[in-house]
Amino acid sequence: MAKPPDSTPQTFEAALAELEAIVATMEDGQLPLAEALAAYKRGAELLQYCQAALKDAQQQVQVLERGVLMAFAPEPRFPIGPAQARPMHPDVAWAVWSGERARRVESVVDGFLPPATEPPQRLHEAMRYAVLGGGKRVRALLAYAAGELTSADPAVVDRAAAAVELIHAYSLIHDDLPCMDDDVLRRGKPTCHIAFGEATALLAGDALQSCAFEALAAAPLRDRGQAVLLLAQAVGSRGMAGGQEIDLAAAGQSLDLAELEHMHALKTSALIRAAVRLGADCGRPMSADENDALHRYASAIGLAFQVVDDVLDVEGTAQSLGKTAGKDAVQRKSTYVTLMGLAAARERIETLHVAARTTLTGFGTGARRLLELAEWIVARTH
Repeated sequence: MAKPPDSTPQTFEAALAELEAIVATMEDGQLPLAEALAAYKRGAELLQYCQAALKDAQQQVQVLERGVLMAFAPEPRFPIGPAQARPMHPDVAWAVWSGERARRVESVVDGFLPPATEPPQRLHEAMRYAVLGGGKRVRALLAYAAGELTSADPAVVDRAAAAVELIHAYSLIHDDLPCMDDDVLRRGKPTCHIAFGEATALLAGDALQSCAFEALAAAPLRDRGQAVLLLAQAVGSRGMAGGQEIDLAAAGQSLDLAELEHMHALKTSALIRAAVRLGADCGRPMSADENDALHRYASAIGLAFQVVDDVLDVEGTAQSLGKTAGKDAVQRKSTYVTLMGLAAARERIETLHVAARTTLTGFGTGARRLLELAEWIVARTH
């Protein structure tokens, strides 16, 4: 608390009363010059004291307000992450790291989602059915790997990893609907609209999308607003949804390679780029050059992911893929295989793999998991 000047009453009220008296006296204009100067000096001292006292009081009110808000604030609906939120040993094998991270994000998402017993039960059951118990968790792994690059706390990355997985699950529900790709198999089980009906599946996708933004908006990030904006741009008309619209409009038509790459840069790569950036932003700030390198890595590996998908659609089976194989040919879609052939498509995968690896050379050992993910993505069989 500010102390009043010497010989000033020891309370704010007394100091204010004396200041008011000085002002009233000076307003009369009857004081000799020497007394007026002394009164002015005294008034300035009292004014400084009163201002300091008011500032102290304001700070104390703010502290009290925060305490009241904390006392009456509801408990957060979502946990930050598992209790074992600690970095893993840097020398752990890829299979161990990726398995632990996949289980971790499964646990986080499970905690994010409303229980199936909460009304409306059927909607919540459909949401959980579509997200939990399956999937490669590639986007979540990319977020965790990018977080390791910037020394992020895994408990903070949990929110970003969960958000991109929730968005991915929503996109799969909608992608499988009869008005879109009309598929009946996803992750080795009936698609959401087959299991729950089209209307509930549509709502489940909508709810998962909003849940993803809810998770990010409550995340302990440096700039939550920027994170929400980044994800929104990745999934909107200039990102994933726009790419899907281009894909729908191109059904039965022949795209050239540039058009195909533009479509997949939106439909597939946009969310992958967002996953990498969101994970990295959970740690130390990056330089402009580092941001650019990470963007180029994510763009290359995102496109490689799609080329691999096109190859597997030709070479894979429903059992190995967990979804219907050969759909692209049935729907007469342009793919890297139809435009380039299998051999050239495989060469394209390797070219993109090399490009992704090259962008990370300046990061040193911190990029280990991103490099391993690139290797796994181009070599995957499902």
